[in-house]
Amino acid sequence: MDFSELAAARRPALVRAAVLLGCPRSEAEDLVQTALAKAFRSWRRVEKAEQPDAYLYTILLNAWRDARKRRPDLPLDDLSDLIDQPDHVERTLTGVAVREALARMRPEHREVLVLRYFADLSVDQVCDVLRLPPGTVKSRTARALAALAADQAIVTRPS
Repeated sequence: MDFSELAAARRPALVRAAVLLGCPRSEAEDLVQTALAKAFRSWRRVEKAEQPDAYLYTILLNAWRDARKRRPDLPLDDLSDLIDQPDHVERTLTGVAVREALARMRPEHREVLVLRYFADLSVDQVCDVLRLPPGTVKSRTARALAALAADQAIVTRPS
């Protein structure tokens, strides 16, 4: 797969991941553009990487962290434009509730959940992306899932 094919195939998922990390949609688009530009500049390394997807998420996460240093409080956007089938109100409400719950989490918990469950990276891949040992990734995941389960906005939605 060449760069343009990889970028076209992964761009929507990268934008969604950036939104789940806490970026408004427009900033998520910019963040992904920045990450893809960096990936293009280091295309030989990305191409040779054992896990190119994990490499892309590493670049995206580093760009997100850099953006947070410059502007730490990113506002929430409505998630409804990211739902593939907007006529499913229940999915939209759940998506918004999950996004808001993620926004209330500590950044390291949000990162691990987005990488593990949205990006569908393995524990080993998340370890590579975050440069953490497996035990730390597993414990952060467990704590983040517990916090997510305890979040009342997800458990009880308005009727």
